[in-house]
Amino acid sequence: MPEGEALTLARFEPLVGSRFILWLDDSARLQAELIEARAGRGGAPDGRQPFSLTFAAPPEPALPQSIYRLEHPQLEAMDIFLVPVAKSAKGLHYEAVFG
Repeated sequence: MPEGEALTLARFEPLVGSRFILWLDDSARLQAELIEARAGRGGAPDGRQPFSLTFAAPPEPALPQSIYRLEHPQLEAMDIFLVPVAKSAKGLHYEAVFG
């Protein structure tokens, strides 16, 4: 992502279905698929649209809510707060909310 480019729903919507690298620490990582990019309700005072991202990751290891580094070929690496929200046939789902 070019420097200074905001994290927006429009930036992530085209990436639904693609894989991100989720770093657990300096050497351990796993793949997580972006399965949903959804608009939130309301809006920030500065006009930004809240949104959330949902990722599907393998069932093991089960990750606690925490800040993780995510990488994608079309974006700069970013640190985002992920919260486990569900289990499915695809594995565990994690959500990041941007207000």
